[in-house]
Amino acid sequence: MDGEHTAGAGGPVPDGSDPVELAHWLFDRARAGEAERLAAYIEAGMPVNLTDAHGNTLLMLAAYHGHAAAVSTLIERGATVDALNDRGQTPLAGAVFKGYGDVVEVLIAAGADPRAGTPSAWDTATFFDRPDLLQTLRTAKPH
Repeated sequence: MDGEHTAGAGGPVPDGSDPVELAHWLFDRARAGEAERLAAYIEAGMPVNLTDAHGNTLLMLAAYHGHAAAVSTLIERGATVDALNDRGQTPLAGAVFKGYGDVVEVLIAAGADPRAGTPSAWDTATFFDRPDLLQTLRTAKPH
């Protein structure tokens, strides 16, 4: 947390006086893949498993938007890899749905379960005929 109030892609950095504003800003940082900023805020005390109004964690948003470095950063700081959002989806299923192979690899290496959630990452890869991603999912350690 640098404490600056500079404008960037996400507008000015919130000063923290409004926790809801700060949370929304952090969700946008996850969507944008800003790994270093996310790390700084988590290290300063922001919950790594913070969820939005739909149950999406920072990890889910980073994975769904294809940011492998941010996904790694969040996992290294304790993000729950199989956290379900309100629709029963996991970050891994989101990454498979979007076709982000590098994110899928990071999540599998961190122990994500390809059979968790509804639809699961496995079901998603099968439905969308993604043999490349199914091959990666096959490398997952059984839970």
